[in-house]
Formats: sequence, structure tokens, C-alpha cells
Amino acid sequence: MVSLLKKPLRLACVQLASGADKAVNLNHARTKVLEAAKAGASLIVLPECFNSPYGTQYFSKYAETLLPSPPSKDQSPSFHALSSIAAEAKAYLVGGSIPELEPSTNKYYNTSLVFSPTGSLIGTHRKTHLFDIDIPGKIKFKESEILTPGNQLTMIDLPEYGKIGLAICYDIRFPEAAMIAARKGAFLLVYPGAFNLTTGPLHWTLLARARATDNQVYVAMCSPARDMNATYHAYGHSLVADPAAKVMAEAEDKEDIVYADLDNDTITSTRTGIPIYTQRRFDLYPDVSGENGKA
Repeated sequence: MVSLLKKPLRLACVQLASGADKAVNLNHARTKVLEAAKAGASLIVLPECFNSPYGTQYFSKYAETLLPSPPSKDQSPSFHALSSIAAEAKAYLVGGSIPELEPSTNKYYNTSLVFSPTGSLIGTHRKTHLFDIDIPGKIKFKESEILTPGNQLTMIDLPEYGKIGLAICYDIRFPEAAMIAARKGAFLLVYPGAFNLTTGPLHWTLLARARATDNQVYVAMCSPARDMNATYHAYGHSLVADPAAKVMAEAEDKEDIVYADLDNDTITSTRTGIPIYTQRRFDLYPDVSGENGKA
């Protein structure tokens, strides 16, 4: 069996409390990322919309221009902060997500940036499935009022470790993207996300464990901390699930950092014990990855 994770990796999900002041949010993220790096994390994840409040009314106000890349500091203070933080921490950094404006089309996106331990941009993901829901008496939210969906699935190579699949929040509800990343050799699926107090208790842990079970890979979900004074109440509960869908670490609703130690042996033993990778029936249904189920 091919080794997906080349060497052990400590992962950290930083559950942040972010307010209205972007500069304060960026500085706070730096403090927490450096804390995670000091604790030995070499891959650190921030939450969805970590540099701003979450909500359709905030996306345009906090949006930054990322293209052409690299943007200037005036165009994207968050880009430069993340690059600097990754280099200072000497760690891979999944910068949660930030609102992005593409001036040529005047379209807004929910965008995640990934930086290497030297501060180089190595990956970008625009949220591909927009959070448009209406649960009567519970919650109504429509990202598409402001945002445009991205049109690419995202995998990122961490040369010392292997490949990760990256998506954002609502993307986790669509298993095809996770299957494609896993079957193309990802050892980990990463989802910065901001589930709410209706969908969080119902599906947050369920979806993380489901994607882990489906694909026998690690899954990390990183949420904002819950602020009941904000207009949107995040569920919290940032977590990491292992390839057998065991929850390795989970936060509560307050600000916290959760850690998990990842290794290839856990992937291998899970796939050996329950060998779904050799049991799929592509004579009966299509392989969405085009990889014939090999990993």
C-alpha cells in the first residue's frame, strides 16, 4: 500500500474568537498560531472568516483583493499577515478563509489561502458550495446574496508530508469532492467552517466522521469560537477525526487549540482491516475521481 503520509505530523486547529477589528483579529491569529507552533504543530488551521465577523452583511466590507498575486499590503493585509505568520511559526498554515473581491468581475468569494513554512503561497481554495439554507423557525442564511462559488476542487502538496484536500464549511456536505481528494492520495481533508447552533449539533461531528469513514483518511474541521453577542452564533467544536472515524480531539465552544498527531500507520491499518479501496464495484457505479479507487 502506498504511503500517503510520509512522516508523522502534529496538526493544530485554532478555534478563534474574532471581532470587528481586522487588525486585532490578525494579530490575535498570530499569537495563537505561534502558540500552536511552540507546541510542536507543523500544520496549523484557522477558522472560516477568521479575520472578520461572519455574515453576508460583512463580506463586502471586509473583502480583500488577492489577484494578481501577490497583492500589495493595502490590497490584502490578511495575505501578508498569513505569509508572515507562517514564516515566523515555521509551519504550514491553512489561513481559514477570508472574503475576497475580484475587481475585474466585481465578484466576491469565500477564499482560503495556504502558506508554506517559508511564507510562500502554496494553495488557494474558493468555497465551491454556497451556504444557502432555510430551516423554518430555526435559521435562514443565503451566502449567494453576496458570494460567487469557486469552480475548482483543491489539493495541496506539503512536500515533506504528502497531500491534503482543502474545502470550506458547507463543502463538506458534498462527499464527491472528499472522495476525489482521498482517491488522489490525500492523507487529510481540511475544512475551515462556521456551522451554527442549528446545523452544528445535528451534523458537524457526523459529517467529519462520515467523510473519514467514507475515505479512511484524517479529517480536520476548524470553527470560530462562539460569541453569543455576534449576529451569527458559531457552533465551535473544532475537531480532528482519524481514518477509522474516531474523534481524536475536540474543542468546546470557547476559544481553544486542539491538537492531533497523525501517522501513516493508522491509515494503513484502517484500510487493511476494512479494505474498501479494493472492494469498490466500479462495474456498477462510476469512480468520481477517475483514479479507479487506487490510493
